[in-house]
Amino acid sequence: MNEQVLQEAFDRYVATVEEISMSRDWSAFADMFTEDATYCEHAYGDFNGREEIRPWIIKTMTAFPGNEMIAFPPAWSILDAPTNRVVCDVRNIMRDPGDGSVHETSNITILTFDDDGGLVRQEDVYNPQKFIDMTLAWCRVADAHGTLSDAGRKMLTALGG
Repeated sequence: MNEQVLQEAFDRYVATVEEISMSRDWSAFADMFTEDATYCEHAYGDFNGREEIRPWIIKTMTAFPGNEMIAFPPAWSILDAPTNRVVCDVRNIMRDPGDGSVHETSNITILTFDDDGGLVRQEDVYNPQKFIDMTLAWCRVADAHGTLSDAGRKMLTALGG
């Protein structure tokens, strides 16, 4: 794949994720993948095929804390046209907890496209402890401002918030 086609595939991915972040239609996220795609998620495992990715992403992003994340813009990206891959740093941004503060952490995502620009693999690499720490800090602020959900309160209590 040439670099222009790879850049166009990545741009479509970013635009679609932005649309999904606003609509909250996580089923559409699965639709970005080819039927035989793989999603490698280091904490949850591998999901093989679009229809195995779909229920996992819907469940993950409609439950706490995924349902409090509002945007996933890439901070940077590197295109590797010979391998049809894009490596990027994805910012996972939580909604305003009530005081205007920004709470986020990032992960490295490796996207692999086929020669036609179809998404055949996504791998997310991150430190789960950083996600927990960021989520707990967000929960404390949201709790102080009366915007913490019951699910968030349960997490805060369970982890000694």
